[in-house]
Amino acid sequence: MKRLWRRELWRLAALVAAGALVGWPFAAVGSGIAVGLALYLFHHLRQLHALHDWLTHRPNQEPPTTIGLWGELFDRLYRYQKSQHLTQRRLRTTLQRIQESSEAMRDSVVMLDSHGDLEWWNSAAETMLGLKPRLDRGQHITNLLRDPRFVNYFHAKDYREPLTLASPIDESRILQFQITLYGDDERLVMARDITRLHRLEQMRRDFVANVSHELRTPLTVLTGYLETYGDMADQLPSRLARGLSQMQAQTERMQNLVNDLLLLSRLETDQGGGDHAPLTLPPLLERVRRDAEALSGGHQRIEVEVTEPRRLAGSEQEIHSALSNLAFNAVRYAGEGRHIVLRWRPAGAGACLEVQDDGEGIDPLHIPRLTERFYRVDKGRSTATGGTGLGLAIVKHVLLRHDARLEIISRPGQGATFRCVFPAERLQTATASDTAQRA
Repeated sequence: MKRLWRRELWRLAALVAAGALVGWPFAAVGSGIAVGLALYLFHHLRQLHALHDWLTHRPNQEPPTTIGLWGELFDRLYRYQKSQHLTQRRLRTTLQRIQESSEAMRDSVVMLDSHGDLEWWNSAAETMLGLKPRLDRGQHITNLLRDPRFVNYFHAKDYREPLTLASPIDESRILQFQITLYGDDERLVMARDITRLHRLEQMRRDFVANVSHELRTPLTVLTGYLETYGDMADQLPSRLARGLSQMQAQTERMQNLVNDLLLLSRLETDQGGGDHAPLTLPPLLERVRRDAEALSGGHQRIEVEVTEPRRLAGSEQEIHSALSNLAFNAVRYAGEGRHIVLRWRPAGAGACLEVQDDGEGIDPLHIPRLTERFYRVDKGRSTATGGTGLGLAIVKHVLLRHDARLEIISRPGQGATFRCVFPAERLQTATASDTAQRA
């Protein structure tokens, strides 16, 4: 390219010199130079006109043939144009394949621009969401999906968890929405039909609730007779007395399991919120501490620490249940001689309830599954301690009903911390009576 520029400069110099030589005999050197420059300018204007004509009227044809700097420019533009055409064909082919594959999907796929307006969707979205190709393109997504839960989910931009809603055109169809951010604040909305899964889950919940409820009556009868026989234990043979104590222990364990199943079923089906009120946490923590000490039998040191003065808006029964499950788990699994702390402390703008122990800890491999029903890290040990395997599942659902989350921090040999983190919206300033009660 530098060689071409040097040639162009030499050509300009030659024209100027030739014009000067032609005008010198006539004492018109300046006019000769002007004519030379005019010829040079005319050449470039002609080439510029050829470039404009090519790009405007014949962009897909080969460029005009010329030499020098303009010839190199034409060649470079032509090669760039060919590469752009090839890239565009590849992009169109890729886009077409993406659209064809999206059309083949059973799930709804909706593409939104940075403003949340509809750009493109597949045919499944028309069936599930009722989108119309000619009428809805360019509409904002919340103009078509007006459920307040979807509107809040869309604007919150926290898409880590999917949202489950009924279809806007068929309430019997249950959809699971998942939004993904990409590009320049653009969104991809996917909706999956989970009606069958939803019905199966509802059947499971109904079955567990009904069976648990039906088990209550025979268990109550068994417990009554076993208590009666227990009062007469001194009149029974020693072999029967030992069997009686085992039956009482197992009946009590089954009652605890039934009670936990019924509580979990209620937490899953009932929306809750009717009994929410401002709670003063120190007295609640103290009650749980006393219950945990009774379960421990003095084999562990259990303390309460309160550094958060605000009250928590929630259900006292449910918060007590969640905190009791965490404290009792610490008592059962931390080991003898361990130190357990129940805390109510600030956590960022919100606050958290913590149950911390310095016990054996938990392998991080198990932590993601701890809130599953009946999941046990050590099945034999858990059975021996009398746990039902439902405690952390209950804690999880209680926190969901209080806009909170459960954090579990633990490593083998380093103890465990179970943290219930509540948002600032759930906290209220303590009154004077609360402060006095805490003191």
